[in-house]
Amino acid sequence: MENIRIAITDDDALIVSLLQGFLHAQEGLEVMFAANSGNELLERLAEFDKERLPNILILDLKMEGMDGIEVTEHLKIHFPDIKIVVVSSHYQRSFMGFMLKTGVSAFLPKGISPVDLVEIIRVVYRQGYYFKEEQLSAVREQISSKSPKPALEEDDTLSEREVEILRLICQQKTSKEIADILFITPRTVDGHKSNLFIKTGAKNVAGLVIYAIQHGIIRVDELPVI
Repeated sequence: MENIRIAITDDDALIVSLLQGFLHAQEGLEVMFAANSGNELLERLAEFDKERLPNILILDLKMEGMDGIEVTEHLKIHFPDIKIVVVSSHYQRSFMGFMLKTGVSAFLPKGISPVDLVEIIRVVYRQGYYFKEEQLSAVREQISSKSPKPALEEDDTLSEREVEILRLICQQKTSKEIADILFITPRTVDGHKSNLFIKTGAKNVAGLVIYAIQHGIIRVDELPVI
């Protein structure tokens, strides 16, 4: 099975060195490179073919030059397949909704156990996002259940099949699992998933989850917690 390709961007050289060594020693993980700034990260990414880009980027928030939010916004436009795991000393529950909407796949405090981080990397690689139980609570607080459903243009309305698939995506089902449940092909599922990204404006799977919560397609308490 192919290794999960990882890049690290943090301006703390000691943390980068320790994390790089630890992750590289884990089975199934490959640290491709580490960068000390957002600008250096972009320079390094330009060196790789599209097929060999990192699967996961571990990113700090506060850095000189481009900060983590600016890096995330840039990557979601130019490198949308890279899943971003923010690990920051500026972690706050109140940032959770904003970070997910920005396109982050996981948002974690810098004091997280390296062993837990490895498991979260694998979860994000497999399903596209990771929620801690306390973060689900924060999302529940930040997204009011009384918020009116936005009026959508007819072309943006989700079909019944797209709603079915969106609910299953939120429940961590893979394209193959969704195909088996709905008796369609994985390729058809991927086609519907592409339409969901276009119609919702979501930048990643976490964005689809936020959209589903905001529009009453799924409740926060229905989301699985790892």
